[in-house]
Amino acid sequence: MDPPRGALTLKEMDPKTFRAFCDFIYEQSGITLKEGKESLVSARIAKRMRANGIVDPRAYLEFVMADRSGRELVEMIDAISTNLTFFFREEAHFDMLRGVLSGWRDQGQLTYRIWCAAASTGEEPYSIAMTVLDVLGEGATDTRILATDISTRVLKTCTEGVYGENRMRNVSAGYRQRFFERNKDRATGEVRYTVKPSLRELVFFKRLNLSTPPFPMRGPMDVVFCRNVMIYFDQRVRANLVNEIYRLLKPGGYLMVGHSESLAGIATPLERVCPATYIKPG
Repeated sequence: MDPPRGALTLKEMDPKTFRAFCDFIYEQSGITLKEGKESLVSARIAKRMRANGIVDPRAYLEFVMADRSGRELVEMIDAISTNLTFFFREEAHFDMLRGVLSGWRDQGQLTYRIWCAAASTGEEPYSIAMTVLDVLGEGATDTRILATDISTRVLKTCTEGVYGENRMRNVSAGYRQRFFERNKDRATGEVRYTVKPSLRELVFFKRLNLSTPPFPMRGPMDVVFCRNVMIYFDQRVRANLVNEIYRLLKPGGYLMVGHSESLAGIATPLERVCPATYIKPG
């Protein structure tokens, strides 16, 4: 079948260019792309090549590197980043958060700072916010949740806070009613859920590259969720990130990592509490 008239015929990415892309992406984001990811990288880079009218992968790489505005670099990282998440993923962490918050509340704590380091499309920070409001109530405390991600594309979805029916399967009926507005498109019949202001106002979204500490936040943080992102980093980037999280945590503060992740091999004073959960002694 002939390509559509006006469509670009892209050149294949050779191994040397693939390696150059991997090295550049690592330098700029800390994301490690290993051998065997050639098809994935080529397909995602191809989208940006078509958007810029460039047919040669090497020429596109040179274009990104020469772009002093940095806009195309952001677009390329957006295309490369993997964003898979859902509400209340790895639910044990939210049970843990509920217990920790309840204990601090009973001790009279009134100010809470929580950081969701890899916000993706927003399900995780909004799950944190729902748990916070359920435990602490609305307006009774000074609470802020910082949600960061390297991808401007997913942060836009976070800010909009609109999710389809298929994304809401782990959200209880009570939480749906309390924290979301349900709307049905008259034309398509599609049901959409929009985050209510009481939830949205608790979360602040910012772009952040986790591979380039120190970060601008001052802390101290009560809890940090840094889940399912360190698997994309090598040991050096992981260690720098964990050390920065340690700096930002308050004594007695908690770090949650993904259940497929651990701090094994990283020299840190953080102590393991239970699988995928660590505490800063003090």
